[in-house]
Amino acid sequence: MAETTPSKGPVRTGEERGGPLIITEDERLLDDLLRLCAAAGALPEVAHGLPARRADWEAPPLVIVGGDCAPRLLGCARRAGVILTGGDADDPDLWRQAVALGAERVLALPDGERWLADRIADAVEGVGPPALTVGVIGGCGGAGASTLAGALAVTAARTGRRTLLVDGDPLGGGLDVLLGGEKEKGLRWPAFAESRGRVACGALAESLPRLHALRVLSWDRGADVTIPPPAMRAVMAAARRRGGVVVVDLPRRVDEAVAEALGQVDMGLLLIPTELRAVAAAQRVASGVQKVLGDLRVVARGTPGRHGHGLPPDEIARLMELPLAGEVAWEASLVADLARGVPPGAQVRGPLARFCAGFWGRVAESGSEGGGTGAAGPPGVRPGSGAGPEPGGAQGPGAVSWPVADPMGPRAAGRDGGWS
Repeated sequence: MAETTPSKGPVRTGEERGGPLIITEDERLLDDLLRLCAAAGALPEVAHGLPARRADWEAPPLVIVGGDCAPRLLGCARRAGVILTGGDADDPDLWRQAVALGAERVLALPDGERWLADRIADAVEGVGPPALTVGVIGGCGGAGASTLAGALAVTAARTGRRTLLVDGDPLGGGLDVLLGGEKEKGLRWPAFAESRGRVACGALAESLPRLHALRVLSWDRGADVTIPPPAMRAVMAAARRRGGVVVVDLPRRVDEAVAEALGQVDMGLLLIPTELRAVAAAQRVASGVQKVLGDLRVVARGTPGRHGHGLPPDEIARLMELPLAGEVAWEASLVADLARGVPPGAQVRGPLARFCAGFWGRVAESGSEGGGTGAAGPPGVRPGSGAGPEPGGAQGPGAVSWPVADPMGPRAAGRDGGWS
């Protein structure tokens, strides 16, 4: 009977997924693997061969097998999530054992440490498809990007999507204030300023204020208005790993931190009032955003007195040389609603809420919900790095393929908040 020894550490509560199963008698390799598990916040089990019970082999989210014990597992039931480790990733015998076991990857330490630590954390967190991440940028000052971002998040949460709203504009006044939750307990951006590397996605979400069935990462009222680029990268990556929907309110000026956020956005919505000066300003904004983000679309926002002398949304899209995602008609009651503490998008019959519902409906119809469709790659490993065959998880944004609004189609629906 194979000996199995529980790892030392805190007792699991039962609410979290179990840690990986490590199978090796190589003490040096075991020390390295235990260190990586600790770095990933995982509680592993350790065995010297195939566990006596089938469930102990099948239940762990990940199995890491040392080359020294691989021959003992030949003939065992195939399962997903098996990693074979050895001193030399080019050893032909190791590759033959990997094929026999159905291992998803062969790697050697320390070269593959970063990838393996991320893979362990993904397995323990139960990471699935990355979140569909939408960035909202105002084409000019006062365009209403924060309001649109808030409405998109509120609408997504109302329809049952796991939703995280990220305030990427430190000078915007705070999305928690916009949603009426400035006194709600939870962490704000300054608490994550020193974040580096990997942030646990579950811990991130649980630490944030919960407002209107969604999680919000906003700013506090302090004087610190800087997001270090590594912190933005780490937090955005954690938000995406959580799955569902992430909506990011972004400033018009692209600095290093904003570039990090845009690098993890699947689709950008550039909100432009139907005025010529707004289009001129938006062209400058778009030129900066498009250096980082490939999928940028126009949302035309109606203004008072638009009928008869505002720029048509399709003309705005033509001038911008960008696809038209739709139009939001002017909503006279919106300012009063916000002053009364009604979050944007809560008035389900209003133009703003109808636009947001239509937007998410298009996403659902296209099958793009739950993450981008870009090339998959394991966390921490760039293509061509030689870390091993077949990536172990998706990363990075991809193009969202649902159709944009037809700029030549009827605009009557757009005037009352529908799709152009």
